[in-house]
Amino acid sequence: MSRWFRALTLTLALAALSLFAASCGSNSPAQVRFVHAIQDGAAMDIDINGAPVFTNISFLGVLPNQPGYTTVTSGNDTIEGFLAPGETTVGFNPTSVGWSAGAQYTVVATGLVANGNNAVILSLPDNNTAPSSGYIEFRVIHASPSGPPVVDVYIDMNPSSGIELPVTIKGLAYTQASSYIALPFNPNNDPTAPGFTVYVTASGTLTPVYIDEQVNPGSAGEIRTLVLTDVKDGTQMNSSLLELSDVD
Repeated sequence: MSRWFRALTLTLALAALSLFAASCGSNSPAQVRFVHAIQDGAAMDIDINGAPVFTNISFLGVLPNQPGYTTVTSGNDTIEGFLAPGETTVGFNPTSVGWSAGAQYTVVATGLVANGNNAVILSLPDNNTAPSSGYIEFRVIHASPSGPPVVDVYIDMNPSSGIELPVTIKGLAYTQASSYIALPFNPNNDPTAPGFTVYVTASGTLTPVYIDEQVNPGSAGEIRTLVLTDVKDGTQMNSSLLELSDVD
């Protein structure tokens, strides 16, 4: 069955369902943003329930532009990738996801798709409740299939003198997301040393350091999601973080 015929069929089915729901009271939609972290995957169009939602998104691309989300139907949904622009060749196979009405989600496509493999789709609920006064929040998503299977993350306030114990996020496994970590924003009011340094190591070790990068939120009250990814067409973790702006 062609992609467009399936889309028409699903559209008619959804229309019928919406008429039924209108008589019973309908749920509010969900909101999602999509991250392309498949290092051996080409640019893709992303369909949800058979209809294009995100178009021509390349490796390490994020749609919609940050900060922001796209409104989608809540409930049991299907997400599928096609090679862009506008092709019918499958980029990754249909995957079922569940999105609650009124909730926000970060959807990350990771894994490897060569040799007939299917992507790993992570559908992660977001919590964009404002941090306590004077604080910011970080969350880390491990989406690097070629990196250490389990990592430790250290988030050190600048000026950083290197990795300092205790670990901020311990034992984060591939395909997992950490909880939100609240940290004080520049409590010393030092304009010469804003922000933080993020270090990532294999869990239980201090070396080697896979990531050593500055992250500089602009003000208290912000929330950042940091995604660990692979190098494009490589065999190792990317030494740079993919930073998403949840709340500015």
